[in-house]
Amino acid sequence: MGVLITGVTAGSPAARRGIRAGDELLRMNGHEIEDVLDYRFYMNEAALTLTLSRDGKKRILRLHKRAEEEPGLEFATYLMDSQHACRNNCIFCFIDQLPPGMRKSLYFKDDDSRLSFLFGNYITLTNLSEHEIERIIAMHISPINVSVHTTNPDLRCRMMHNRFAGDCLDILRRFAAAGIKMECQLVLCPGINDGEELARTMEDLAALIPAVESVAAVPVGLTRHREGLPALRMYTKEEAAAVVRQMEAFGDRMLAAHGNRVFYPADEFYLQAGLPVPEDETYYGEFSQLENGVGMTALLKSQFQEAMEECRDIPKGSQLTFATGVAAFPLMTELIGQAKARWPEIRADVQAVRNEFFGETITVAGLVTGGDLIRQLRGKTGEYLVIPEVMLRHEGDVFLDDVSREDVERELGVKLIVSPVDGDALLDALLL
Repeated sequence: MGVLITGVTAGSPAARRGIRAGDELLRMNGHEIEDVLDYRFYMNEAALTLTLSRDGKKRILRLHKRAEEEPGLEFATYLMDSQHACRNNCIFCFIDQLPPGMRKSLYFKDDDSRLSFLFGNYITLTNLSEHEIERIIAMHISPINVSVHTTNPDLRCRMMHNRFAGDCLDILRRFAAAGIKMECQLVLCPGINDGEELARTMEDLAALIPAVESVAAVPVGLTRHREGLPALRMYTKEEAAAVVRQMEAFGDRMLAAHGNRVFYPADEFYLQAGLPVPEDETYYGEFSQLENGVGMTALLKSQFQEAMEECRDIPKGSQLTFATGVAAFPLMTELIGQAKARWPEIRADVQAVRNEFFGETITVAGLVTGGDLIRQLRGKTGEYLVIPEVMLRHEGDVFLDDVSREDVERELGVKLIVSPVDGDALLDALLL
């Protein structure tokens, strides 16, 4: 078993040794190469012994290069094989709540440990074979991002509709014993895995510190497309506040014991509870849970205020409209108000876009669609429309509903500016 080489970079160490497309890479320094993890782990050595197959005949080549230099081999896909699909049927799965008719790639559920290490994707551990567990430990692949949700084995099986889901805690313990660092995520559903179950989960994960570096809890997200799915509901204001108090109290314990809070409710919990989001940057440690919306408010405020203090430019006075989700609207209004107080030349307003596509219970900016922008902002924008880059797919060309950037510009008669989600970029946009 090997991996087919589809190309060789011109002038690379591999090209100089006569390797070519169509060759099959079998081993590197005696280790079987199955996929991108094997390849990238073993390729960093300066002296490589490659076992290749060409036309059914094996041959061994010795290749010398600088340490960390790429050998120059190209493969059909980045992972070098197919992406691993999720085997769960979680009661809260967001992909199950997508409307029909979207592009096919959006319906794919990945649960791939390689993507966890390489790109920060979260995995459930239910998709790992014993061989993959041992490989992660042997290669010391770290950190791993894990969707835990609960450490109660029976409850985890029920929530994920997978009879193997209860093995999670045993795998976490094996990783911890091997020194594998882990960032953990809990999707909390009211009345199911919060309250006493959340207390149990936090105690179990706390026992794995320092291997467990941080744990984020996010409230379940429910769209209006839940026909035939389990009955779930959103958190009430009082219930969200209870989660915040419970996790803050536990975080206080961890701070006293370990010098780090470790456990964090997402900013969204504070917003649902009507509570102020902590703004002290030291509260969030290394900000390792930004992808789960933990500390985004504090970081954006800090970055923006620092950028304003250092800025010596004068705004050009362009007419700007900033579009965001309902959840971020108060924060964006506050920050832009601060900039206007310093620079009266700024002409900017903020528009909160309701999520009619997924349902108005979805309030984050990253799930705002192009169609909703067009329907709600027609006749309400300035010369420029500024949106956060999270509204677009990774390639930066289309929204979730396949509306393109050009569609929005044409329909609204504006120039679209796509801005990174950070304080410096926000100020840069305001100075246009």
